Amino acid sequence: MGTLNVYILLCIAAAVYCGPVPDLTAQDENFAENYLKKFYDLKDQSGPTARRAISQLSRKLSDMQRFFGLQITGTLDADTMEMMKKARCGVPDSTPAGFTTFGTAFKWQTNSLTYRIENYTPDMSQAEVDDSIERALDVWAKVTPLRFTRIYSGTADIMISFGRLSHGDFYPFDGPDGTLAHAFAPSSGIGGDAHFDEDETFTFRSNAGRVLFLVAAHEFGHSLGLSHSQDPGALMYPIYSYTNPSSFRLPQDDINGIQALYGPNPDTDTETNPDKPLPPSTPDACDQTMVLDAVATLRGEMLFFKDRFFWRVYPQSSTPQQTFITNLWPNAPSTIDAAYESQLSGNIFLFKGRRVWAFRGYDLVQGYPKPITIFGLPKQVKKIDAAMYDVESQRTLFFVGRSYYSYDEASKKIDMESPKRVDQTFSGFTGKVTAAFQYRGFAYIYSGPQMFEYSLSSGTFYRVLGNNYFLPCNNF
Repeated sequence: MGTLNVYILLCIAAAVYCGPVPDLTAQDENFAENYLKKFYDLKDQSGPTARRAISQLSRKLSDMQRFFGLQITGTLDADTMEMMKKARCGVPDSTPAGFTTFGTAFKWQTNSLTYRIENYTPDMSQAEVDDSIERALDVWAKVTPLRFTRIYSGTADIMISFGRLSHGDFYPFDGPDGTLAHAFAPSSGIGGDAHFDEDETFTFRSNAGRVLFLVAAHEFGHSLGLSHSQDPGALMYPIYSYTNPSSFRLPQDDINGIQALYGPNPDTDTETNPDKPLPPSTPDACDQTMVLDAVATLRGEMLFFKDRFFWRVYPQSSTPQQTFITNLWPNAPSTIDAAYESQLSGNIFLFKGRRVWAFRGYDLVQGYPKPITIFGLPKQVKKIDAAMYDVESQRTLFFVGRSYYSYDEASKKIDMESPKRVDQTFSGFTGKVTAAFQYRGFAYIYSGPQMFEYSLSSGTFYRVLGNNYFLPCNNF
């Protein structure tokens, strides 16, 4: 920004656009400015007027907020700063929704491509690196006509290397965290090449570092002509997310993108197989027919679970943040049946089938997962449909079918009168409970896409609500 301090601009912009500016350090200011320069083409201007500089800065912040589905304030608010600090790919972001490509001019004109691994990271064995790279390329080969052959000398279409800081391509890395890797769109010369930041810790499968397979599969999407996607569940989303490599499946958004360039895999059986699972897609908070898997609270936040994802709704923010369950709890199952926070123990419990995981904040409690029988539930209970903690009575209700068990968190025993029919306590409720939680003295019982509000003390029914009563639909 030349000699004009970015903090002054942010303060002025906050007054103009009525957006909050957090307490920023000089390091934060510099980081935000460099982030927008690197990923959103914020230009240096020699001696800009204050109005021009504010306009440019606000426009680029709005572009970034729009891309990540944040509230568009045009100012550097807390949500925006948090997103900027997440580990990510070094390729700049584009603005259209869903998958994007670099354009048909930036695609390979042949389906037979070569790759070469120029050097190795000391974080992993060579065999693990080889396997990770091969599987990352195979992610794209499975859904296209593309075929990849490894060569050991000379120049390949995709040259793969590890380096740190300035590593010879005029796009230096930034040390640990931040940018993990980058790759270049198909073209001559450096086109197609993928570089990985050696200052990161890469792993084969462990979530203790960055899984090389996941990072490489994303970068090879760029090597083949894909830009970034705004879909937070897509492989081509710019923010790194941990997924168990053993169960990874390419999401539908990425399949749509790569097949727009190269077409489908001609060797794949095109007949519809009803038993074959569909590629994963990302749930939409604006979908009025969505059936949530679970709803819970965590230290004042509301958590809404659906498939591999959950939304976090903060009291201080009107913008729900969507992320993978395993991003917050790497040791959790990828999908869950039910969840609740015990304010007596301070733990949040996630249920899947006959097992339960307990977390203290983000850390798995020692000894978990455990069988759900630890709550005193009978062995014939195969899964929990929903769970709800009542602050007043310090009891948790476990919903199973059309009945529920009441569990005393203090004595750690199931109440004698359990199980009871749901409609005995919640008058008029006849459906199956799919999720439940307690908020400000009211019980919110979900059945499909609808939510029923009851008084916890009397069981009196008040009204029927939709998901968006607590989970905002933000179509900015």
